[in-house]
Amino acid sequence: MRNHRIKEDFFRHPTLLMAEKLLGMVLVHKTPGGELLKGKIVETEAYLAAGDRACHAYRGMTQRNRPMFASPGTVYIYFTYGNHYLMNIVTEPEGTAGAVLLRALEPLEGIPVMERNRGSKSGTILTNGPGKLTQAMSIGPELNSSSLLHSHQLYIEEGDTPLPEEIGTSERIGITQSTELPWRKYISSSPYVAGKAAARCRKKHHDALES
Repeated sequence: MRNHRIKEDFFRHPTLLMAEKLLGMVLVHKTPGGELLKGKIVETEAYLAAGDRACHAYRGMTQRNRPMFASPGTVYIYFTYGNHYLMNIVTEPEGTAGAVLLRALEPLEGIPVMERNRGSKSGTILTNGPGKLTQAMSIGPELNSSSLLHSHQLYIEEGDTPLPEEIGTSERIGITQSTELPWRKYISSSPYVAGKAAARCRKKHHDALES
């Protein structure tokens, strides 16, 4: 890990490429209480307004999805299923909606704090889902619309870029529309990649490599 904060140019990649580029990078949150929390991004999911019915911006701008139309590197956080906040990173030029959902992290620093935030949960279930990782990392609605380029509280550092053979691709999970789009990316060797569906995807990816 190089601990260098990612610069503006990194966020200028197109959304579908960003879903892959973010793998291995390190999400950092310096909480108002002075806690330093870090986790390696191991699973992502891309969303684009054009032709993607699962994207919040599919029908245009609303008060809720307004951050998705902001400049690349903007944070879009929304509440879902009545009890989860999910974190997305805006990835298209300003005025065009597109974002990458962070689906799973591998905890690196501040793990005892993360476990406390998650009600004493530990191991892979600590951050192996989009709602779990925000809870563990103390990321909530107060960070919505903040910029990963300018915030001193929430940002991304350079990490260890996975090799091409370590990157898996699958259809998106946890949604009901446009599920066929192969816009989910993950580090296939990470135990923190979410859910049984992910395990099946990892096996499918491995079988494809062997064939």
